[in-house]
Amino acid sequence: MVLVPGAAVITGGSRGIGRAIAIKLAKLGAPVAIGYARNSVQAQEVVAAIEAAGGKAVAIQADVSNPQEGERLIAKSEDALGPVGILVNNAGINRDTLVLRLKPEEWREVLATNLDGAFYCTRIALKGMVKRRSGRIVNIASVVGIHGNAGQANYAAAKAGIIGFTKSVAQEVARRGITVNAVAPGFITTDMTANLPEDIKADYLTRIPSGRFGTPEDVSAAVAFLCSQEAAYITGHVLTVTGGLAM
Repeated sequence: MVLVPGAAVITGGSRGIGRAIAIKLAKLGAPVAIGYARNSVQAQEVVAAIEAAGGKAVAIQADVSNPQEGERLIAKSEDALGPVGILVNNAGINRDTLVLRLKPEEWREVLATNLDGAFYCTRIALKGMVKRRSGRIVNIASVVGIHGNAGQANYAAAKAGIIGFTKSVAQEVARRGITVNAVAPGFITTDMTANLPEDIKADYLTRIPSGRFGTPEDVSAAVAFLCSQEAAYITGHVLTVTGGLAM
């Protein structure tokens, strides 16, 4: 598998799915910028793991819910690693509760990071990609954005928005040699899912045809393919990585 030329920027790259994506793309030869909001220790651990394997990586602090920080993330990545050829919008948070209990600030906070952040980083990264007529953008959506989930109205709305955003931007830049796709994971074993009650986990497992929860590496493999030269004719697509849960 051959990636498109350029550096890869992964937002939310310090842990979970983002960490796995950063390591996977680095193994395939891309210099990687790991965007993180707060946990510099975990971000530096990812950098160290990549460098120990012979790759090149930097960690850059940025709260992508702020448009200026999203712009700074792309600018600093290019200063450190050269032109950005790959952007993976992975940064995400959750504030789960029933909609009757959902506070306006919890609604806005989730959309600001999960949806607005993807917009802020994409619009900046696209400027260079359009000039070079080459690029890959992969937005991390969720199966929740396809079929919804009780207690996650804000998260589902943001992820559904990511899907619509992906399809619209894909149409805008397809003739410039740039693909824009989304990956929609199902139940993946990460810090975000680790604290769920055991009965909820058991219920989910009964609905997954493959009979297991997914791993961050399952998602990173799908992302890597969409960032490759081999995926040049795939754009505006939502690739579910769910073990069959999305059926």
